[in-house]
Amino acid sequence: MTSLVQILGSAARTGNSWTVTIPATWMQGRTSYGGLSSALAHHCAMASVEDCPPLRSAQIAFAGPLSGEVTITAELLRRGRNTAFVETRTTSSDGIGLACNFIFMNPRTSMVEHNGISAPDFPPPPDKADVRNGPPEFFTHHMDYPEKRLELGLGTPKLTQWHRLRESGGLDPITELLCVGDALPPSAMGLMTKPGNVSSMNWQVNMLTNAPQTQDGWWLLESETHHAHDGASSQYMTVYNSDKEPVMSAMQSVALFV
Repeated sequence: MTSLVQILGSAARTGNSWTVTIPATWMQGRTSYGGLSSALAHHCAMASVEDCPPLRSAQIAFAGPLSGEVTITAELLRRGRNTAFVETRTTSSDGIGLACNFIFMNPRTSMVEHNGISAPDFPPPPDKADVRNGPPEFFTHHMDYPEKRLELGLGTPKLTQWHRLRESGGLDPITELLCVGDALPPSAMGLMTKPGNVSSMNWQVNMLTNAPQTQDGWWLLESETHHAHDGASSQYMTVYNSDKEPVMSAMQSVALFV
């Protein structure tokens, strides 16, 4: 099993370009798992900026399939006193597969403090004996979670479940969170009554803390579809730590082929 730490360690850098191979065990159908692709792009974007501030926001477009050897290029668009804007592009033999804009920002003093995100009513992180993993040929093999991730025919637009990387030691916590944060199936699948293909198209991420922390690597993922029409759905996503504090909020557009 090739961990995310090992993949990052194998990346060959030339200037602000990195070449790395995506192992077959990190695939999601015919493309790399989106959380892995996003985490790799974030790692390279962060490495391209001297004294890089923590990530505040990201716009991630899943433009096409990625597999095998990929090249990630990073370009600093602007560096201000508190912020750095970095654009990355990830390409493979099939062309561009991922385009990202990352905003890194140092904390600043503000008179505005507000938290309107309520923690869901959900059990605590599972015990070691209650976790399972996905098959070796699928990205969920690299993760622990407590039960079946999706059951068709339940008629629910909302999915909530604990996930963690099986190997996360030595990872930047935000890189880890980006990798885990896309692990749930699109919540529109909870409305499906028969199997069908889906594909994430765009992911808007906002970090709610500069240094996310949790117990034993567990993150509570929540995703809720609030609109689906004409073969596309829009879903809200939130990630909580083991204390059920919100650490990341997001929104995703998903293509539906059923």
